[in-house]
Amino acid sequence: MTIGEADVHRRRFLTASAYSMAATVLPLGYVKEMAERTAAARGGAVIGAAEVSAVRDMVGLFAEMDERLGGQHGRAAFVQNLITDIVPLCQARFRNDDLRCQMLSVASSAAHLAGWKAYDSGEQGLAQRYYMQSFALALESGEPGQDGFVMCTMSQQGMKLHRPEHCLDLAASGLARAHDQVPAPARALFHITHAHALAKTGQRRQAVAEIEAARTALDTGRGDQVPFWALAWGPPEATVVSRTAKVLEDLGDHRRASQYYAHAAASRPSDTYARIVALDLVAAAESQLNQGSVEEACATWSRAMDHMDGVASARTRKAVRNIRRNLAPYRCRGLRCAADLDERATSFLTRV
Repeated sequence: MTIGEADVHRRRFLTASAYSMAATVLPLGYVKEMAERTAAARGGAVIGAAEVSAVRDMVGLFAEMDERLGGQHGRAAFVQNLITDIVPLCQARFRNDDLRCQMLSVASSAAHLAGWKAYDSGEQGLAQRYYMQSFALALESGEPGQDGFVMCTMSQQGMKLHRPEHCLDLAASGLARAHDQVPAPARALFHITHAHALAKTGQRRQAVAEIEAARTALDTGRGDQVPFWALAWGPPEATVVSRTAKVLEDLGDHRRASQYYAHAAASRPSDTYARIVALDLVAAAESQLNQGSVEEACATWSRAMDHMDGVASARTRKAVRNIRRNLAPYRCRGLRCAADLDERATSFLTRV
């Protein structure tokens, strides 16, 4: 199946596909420009740097909308663009091999974003399929480290779904592919993913060492340019802080985990990264609850919900359902803040 077609026909695809470790619309000007470039390519025109830049800009715009409005927003438009414009451009004639490799790298980022959108919509098998397509394109492009980055994404998906099989191997292999080949800020992302996988497998000392390796990479790489593909998770520094919180949580250090989650949320502009800010705050509240700070957790959950309006995401809806479940014992005891927040959460779920 050609890249993107699984999403267009995802109802049929999803009936026969499950997750397995084994295996806003663009501005009209952009739409018109991409259509013209694709038509020219189909007519035999030679593809140059302008076409590569146009696809990169388009993927960047959709990625920005995804962070601000959720993965379900603009998803159909993006996948259609992937099929009708990006795929034909990848198959066109190029001025030189370097430009072809650049286009394949950007196409890999596009497939990665399509996978991220499917993941955020709760369609894990489809997300995995996109990630595998992204990996194949990255491998073919020869872009140093990009194939390993996709492996890290697949490792994170497996850990999030509580399917740890092969997650450590994926993270370790991704890190090995990036070793000394990518700028330090990007390398930090590989280290922190490896740390997370180590924590999941109970290797505490090694996980802590990898957290330090990620921090060192960030410190030594300040001011270095970050590759386009490595921005898929947002700014590296905020990502490392957020994922450090996940590692600490898995290691049982709930106090520091809640601090890191709060720091990660504060380090991102909330108008641009509404979804991840909300999810980091939800996680911070859960860590606070694990410490017995119920009222503090309610206040943090309330702040998280402040950022959820207008975000079309299965993950934010799931987070709100989890809030209600966590509040249930305290609501039954008559705790006012729990009752008020539960009412707000119920109202939110009936609106989306």
